[in-house]
Amino acid sequence: MGRPVYHAIVRHSPRKPAIVFVPSRKQARLTAIDILTCCAAEVQPHRFLHCPEEELAPLLASLGDGTLRETLGSGVGYLHEGLGDEERQLTQELFASGAVQVLVVSRTLCWGLSVSAHLVVVMDTQFYNGRIHAYVDYPIYDVLQMVGRANRPSYDAEGRCVILCQASKKDLYKKFLYEPLPIESHLDHALHDHFNAEVVTKTIENKQDAVDYLTWTFLYRRMTQNPNYYNLQGVSHRHLSDHLSELVESTLSDLEASRCINIEDETDVTPLNLGMIAAYYYINYTTIELFSMSLNAKTKVRGLLEIVSNAAEYASVPIRHHEDALLRQLLAKVPNKPTNPKFNDPHLKANLLLQAHLSRTQLTAELQSDTEEILTKAVRLVQACVDVLSSNGWLGPALAAMELAQMITQAMWSRDSYLKQLPHFTPELIKRCAEKGVESIFDILEMEDGERSALLQLGDEQMADVARFCNHYPNIELSYEVQDKENIRSGSAVVVMVQLEREDEVTGPVIAPFFPQKREEGWWVVIGDPKSNSLISIKRLSLQQKAKVKLDFVAPAPGTHSYTLYFMSDAYMGCDQEYGFSLHVYEGAGSDIGGSDSE
Repeated sequence: MGRPVYHAIVRHSPRKPAIVFVPSRKQARLTAIDILTCCAAEVQPHRFLHCPEEELAPLLASLGDGTLRETLGSGVGYLHEGLGDEERQLTQELFASGAVQVLVVSRTLCWGLSVSAHLVVVMDTQFYNGRIHAYVDYPIYDVLQMVGRANRPSYDAEGRCVILCQASKKDLYKKFLYEPLPIESHLDHALHDHFNAEVVTKTIENKQDAVDYLTWTFLYRRMTQNPNYYNLQGVSHRHLSDHLSELVESTLSDLEASRCINIEDETDVTPLNLGMIAAYYYINYTTIELFSMSLNAKTKVRGLLEIVSNAAEYASVPIRHHEDALLRQLLAKVPNKPTNPKFNDPHLKANLLLQAHLSRTQLTAELQSDTEEILTKAVRLVQACVDVLSSNGWLGPALAAMELAQMITQAMWSRDSYLKQLPHFTPELIKRCAEKGVESIFDILEMEDGERSALLQLGDEQMADVARFCNHYPNIELSYEVQDKENIRSGSAVVVMVQLEREDEVTGPVIAPFFPQKREEGWWVVIGDPKSNSLISIKRLSLQQKAKVKLDFVAPAPGTHSYTLYFMSDAYMGCDQEYGFSLHVYEGAGSDIGGSDSE
């Protein structure tokens, strides 16, 4: 469709700016080249360039994408999700200033675009969906958003739009352009998670509360306006009442089956532990059910990665045309090979991309953007795993999940050197440090300046980056005390007070260049018995300068018992601490003394 697009621009907007929307990143680059090929065929190679080439050259010199540099130099730019922020910003600025007349944009960026034009060309209204191996239509609201980009009231008396589509769809798009678009509620598609959250906050305490909750929603307003859309048999009060009751009944039954809530006396609802975890971490009720059924006392990091990848949150990870070939190559590189891989499964893709992130594998622009989307949810999901595991009292898997949170944040495997977290530390530099016996961040901190400079051999700017990381790296003094240690009796409460003090002054967001979001560091304080793999007490906290944590548990049977106190980070590797301590437990008070029930 390159030639029809070119002719549409020449006919409707020969001198004014034009935006062309295309289905994919690859198509954006190809269309820009096609348009310039048409210009060259008419012996007007710079038809769409409206500024002297010598003025443009210094601006384009910094661009990393060679094709973009060439097309912008001839007056046609393109934008897709794989471009860096600098490239994207410069392209939009050149288009907004009028230096470049044509901008080709991939469809996913139609909502984030900051520029408008006199002419918009929508080059096909379908895109390839790899999960179902078929071409599907753009959502109608995407098309309307694209059309709306032909809008410059300060400059033009009119805007123009050309939609290139199948003839059978022309009437459909005309209808949506000339008539108002009805907005429907999709609350019924996500009702389980809403109800679960409201049950946890006690807004909904029984089935009648749930029905009342629905009557205050947009869903309730639209049901009578468009009954067919919501599968209503009629619009009378009785029909509406029956439909709401059925909706509430089925939703709450599903939540009860997932062990998120409990229904008592057939009407009253109370939250259960899994429901509270799901609401706290804002995750899907089916995900928390999966965690509860899949996690066990022997789960290792490999199993955790597989379980997290199968979360419902990753069902919407896009599968693109011919992407299975890239995923096959990725499968050959990752250490943990999933069994029976299906390359059109978004959960397999999530697993492979998480492992590629931990291995710091170089990915294509689309896969990199998918990885960033996956990572934004990964830490929440891992923290929910920690809560599920600690609720079951499994120590080993809970510690593994805490380590996984660190690994995801710093993009490394637990077997890697802790020095890999430091900026500019290449495998060769890490090997050089290991030969000198330098294996942790604290070893780097303790070195003399001259000795450190000689070992690292980095420039001033790089050394400044290393210093910034080292200053943020948590150096925390921990002390603990078992209260009334000499008088612990079986069945009574054991209280352990933990004092934490940060020795470094610098706090702030975690330094994690491979993690796409800013995040604050968090900590877990855990008491466990490694021999029996039992987690006895756990507290999660955020630490600024000082903190005091109280851990308590019920004293076990009489005798001497050994425990370990763990202090675990969720963001940095190599700064965890553990301390062993033992307790002597005496016979419970009153075990052989008669007395009243009240005593």
